[in-house]
Amino acid sequence: MIEEALEKAENLAPEQRNRQSNQAVLLTLIINVILAVAKTAIGIVGHSAALLADGINSTSDVVYNVVVSFFVRAAHKPADEEHPYGHSQFESVGALVVGAFVITTAITIFWDSVNSLFDFLSGQATDGNTAQITLWIAIATVIVKIFMTIYTHRIGKRTANATIIALAQDHRNDIFSALAVVIGVTFSLLGYRWVDPLAGALVAVMIFKTGYDILRDSTDDLMDTLPGKVLTKQISDLTLKVPGVIGIDSIKAHRFGRYLVINIAIFVDGGISVDAGDAIADKVEDILHEKIDFVQDVHVHFHSKPHRIRG
Repeated sequence: MIEEALEKAENLAPEQRNRQSNQAVLLTLIINVILAVAKTAIGIVGHSAALLADGINSTSDVVYNVVVSFFVRAAHKPADEEHPYGHSQFESVGALVVGAFVITTAITIFWDSVNSLFDFLSGQATDGNTAQITLWIAIATVIVKIFMTIYTHRIGKRTANATIIALAQDHRNDIFSALAVVIGVTFSLLGYRWVDPLAGALVAVMIFKTGYDILRDSTDDLMDTLPGKVLTKQISDLTLKVPGVIGIDSIKAHRFGRYLVINIAIFVDGGISVDAGDAIADKVEDILHEKIDFVQDVHVHFHSKPHRIRG
């Protein structure tokens, strides 16, 4: 939800927010490079389809981390004549890229895992015992990803950066993926090798779900959507306190990185002058700016003689 991220964000200076966001992306990139190399190599050598699938996931993470770093840096550009609200929308675009990469990876992993499982069930799988080191790599991945989830979640909450929040979701998803690998490898070491590709398929399903959630949230950020119930009620209550406002027609919001732009249409008495209506609209703008910290701009439209009043 829009207000959940923005209300929990700290009032950081732009330089601090940008620096912390860049650090989170850089650390994520470094960690994923190490994990991608380790899991892919050990997955192949150790005959673990589940660990190899997770390694492919980490390799995909590296690719989109590089792309995401571009969007995070682009979002830091100041406002200009063509972009009066700045370039913060790149954060939501970056999150969209994360979601797309995650879903693509999930489909690839699922297909490969199902093929491997079919080979086992049909007796066409090649021989090769799963190496015990694959289990230790999977356990190490769980530990590392727990740390990265906590770290990026804190940074995402602190900065209200949609891209960093998406990275935190992906790290959290990687924890469950790695746990599935641990289960699959453990059963494989016990002689039930068909469980390993089955775990790989389950990993793919979890990865797909995370990608879908990221795409849904980032798409909402890029479109003019209704604010959540809590924020809508807060805006409505504050607006109706302004003398002269007799109803609310609509409330819409658009997110620009750390901030929110509100579009609200109000009803006023049809007998007042345009100047009086403008004065009421100005008071609505003032109270919303004053009471809601993360509001960057407010656009108020007023109508007279409402056919229906909502408020």
